[in-house]
Amino acid sequence: MATVEELQKEIESLERRLLKNEKIRSVLMDRVEKSVQSSAGAYTLFETNILLQEQIRQRTAELEKANTELLQEIAERKRAEELLGESEKKYKTQFEAALDAILIADAETGILLDCNRAASELVNRAKSELVGKHQRMLHPPEEVEGEFSTAFRQHLENKGGEALEAQVITKDGEIRDVLIKASHYELKGAKLLQGIFHDITNRKRAEEERAHLEARLQQAQKMEAIGTLAGGIAHDFNNILAALIGYTEMALDEAEEGSLLRQNLREVLIAGNRAKDLVKQILAFSRQAEQESKPVQIRPILKEALKLLRATLPATIAIRQDIQSDSDVLADPTQLHQVLMNLCANAGQAMEAKGGILEVSLADVELDPDFTAEHPDTRPGPYTKLTVSDTGHGMTPEVLKRIFDPFFTTREVGKGTGMGLSAVHGIVKTCGGAVIAYSEPEKGSTFNVYLPVVERQGEPESVSDAPAPRGSERILFIDDEETLVHIGKQVLESLGYEVTTRTDGTEALELFKSQPDTFDLVITDMTMPEVTGVDLAQEFMKIRPAIPVILCTGFSAKMDEEKSKAMGIRAFVPKPALKLDMAKTVRRVLDSRQETEKRPKARILIMDDDAQIREMLRQLLERAGYEVAEAPDGRQGIRLYRQAPADLVITDIIMPEKEGLETIRELLRDFPDVKILAISGGGRVLADEYLRLAKQFGAERTLAKPFDQKELLEAVHELVG
Repeated sequence: MATVEELQKEIESLERRLLKNEKIRSVLMDRVEKSVQSSAGAYTLFETNILLQEQIRQRTAELEKANTELLQEIAERKRAEELLGESEKKYKTQFEAALDAILIADAETGILLDCNRAASELVNRAKSELVGKHQRMLHPPEEVEGEFSTAFRQHLENKGGEALEAQVITKDGEIRDVLIKASHYELKGAKLLQGIFHDITNRKRAEEERAHLEARLQQAQKMEAIGTLAGGIAHDFNNILAALIGYTEMALDEAEEGSLLRQNLREVLIAGNRAKDLVKQILAFSRQAEQESKPVQIRPILKEALKLLRATLPATIAIRQDIQSDSDVLADPTQLHQVLMNLCANAGQAMEAKGGILEVSLADVELDPDFTAEHPDTRPGPYTKLTVSDTGHGMTPEVLKRIFDPFFTTREVGKGTGMGLSAVHGIVKTCGGAVIAYSEPEKGSTFNVYLPVVERQGEPESVSDAPAPRGSERILFIDDEETLVHIGKQVLESLGYEVTTRTDGTEALELFKSQPDTFDLVITDMTMPEVTGVDLAQEFMKIRPAIPVILCTGFSAKMDEEKSKAMGIRAFVPKPALKLDMAKTVRRVLDSRQETEKRPKARILIMDDDAQIREMLRQLLERAGYEVAEAPDGRQGIRLYRQAPADLVITDIIMPEKEGLETIRELLRDFPDVKILAISGGGRVLADEYLRLAKQFGAERTLAKPFDQKELLEAVHELVG
């Protein structure tokens, strides 16, 4: 299509031709008139006149036709000019309004000729800063090859217009990811390349975040699988250790004081205790064991970790140690072990190709204000400094900046998760310390861990020779492991107790049903076929609410000491248990039972219109040793209280006949010393509002439904003991 300038020139040419035709016609007419005037009577002139007039008529018709066609062409040309103008205006509007950046460059020189508003926004530069400049300014240095950017060169070579991923750099240095689709065309003989830049930065970041989350999910699934495996190993291994430790303790009782045999058996017992701690470490690693900070000495943990590492590191790596500190730090022993193993394992992997030297030192240092000013996680004072250094390949400054980032790793796929040093940093920070890394490429790495020193609470753990408390009560001992039943019977009988054993929970329950008053204490394993220790304990307490029960377990993810006590179980003993620990627990439980039996039982009156809740509260409180009475509403409850006053009244708020608030007011009016625990699940208003009113009416404690057993028992114990 012709340009506006070309159309204008053609219109002017047609107008000139039209004017010329008019002039010719005028000249011919003049000639005819003159000829007629000069030869009025001549025949020849007459004929000539006739011929000329005919010629004029024909020529006039031709000119009129030509003029009509010319005027039509001029009109069409003007309409085309208008349409072209509108098209150019529409193109310019669309060009500027496009959401994607559009840039036009000379295909031969790479000079930018035009760009839209989105292009300016993409690179944060004004149009005047782009037009006339070379296209390579759009891209970071690593994406420029010689005269052109990589993407520009590829688009020149590939005429198919395939979209290419690239990066652009903004005026302030930010790198953004783009998808570029280019098209070639010519204008006035110039070869042009137009590129449409689609910003995919957010999409790329979302993809990276998704990959990051998927990696975390995979890691969580791995940890879950490890946790399942660890739980199974812990249960079985603890049962094995329980037998090993139990028989060793029995043998120690028979060994002569000062003999080599006794000394060897004590070493076996110490090794058994270390194995027990190792199981705790496995569970802590899989996040299935509680981690508790306490004063702990690093020296023995460090020595044990180095022994384990020596067996796993290749012979080409030498280990040098300089352990000078005996100070205690406040930490979880398992987490300290994890810190040591991670740091030393990383050092070993840095040297696995060429070998080298792993140096580990432990010393006491005093941190001054200048040091702590540079490292805000520390404070002036005494610290234990753990140093782990290697002679491996080292790290670049860029890598060193990111080593504590979760999931950051420079290892091959399958050789690391990137969580080791992140875990180290988190553990050390939790302990109130700091970890500082130094490294240079090909010069190795050094990690300094600073942990604040705490005052020693006692001597390091050792095998105690203290005498175990004894007794003569009757004990029912239940475990599905024959070996553990045998050793449990021996240990308890050696302490003076009369012991009956069973390896089947159902048989034990039948025995207890037939002779409920024969036993003073039940000790049961948690995990058994057919019936669990928890189920057994609940059945025993239904038959005889005051029977004390001790629950033992190698490992259980569903039960712990707090949960077992809330169910009325008197003690929770993790396997393997030392003879002295078991003896102390048994004696404590039996003594507390005797003390409870000496005290008169507290009487509790329950008022609730829900029969299921009353039954649940009755069972729970009777298992805890209380005498219980119950009523379905406030009216009957007050009548029962007048007949036999209770030490505590537990009343619901919303009840028929006489609701709780009115009941509280009447009881306190007639019996000012009555203790009241108000409970409510709400109704027309929130439970908290009802309970607030109950407090105002005089209730000493309140609980919102639903509440757990622990909450209720704590409240009852607080009010009546």
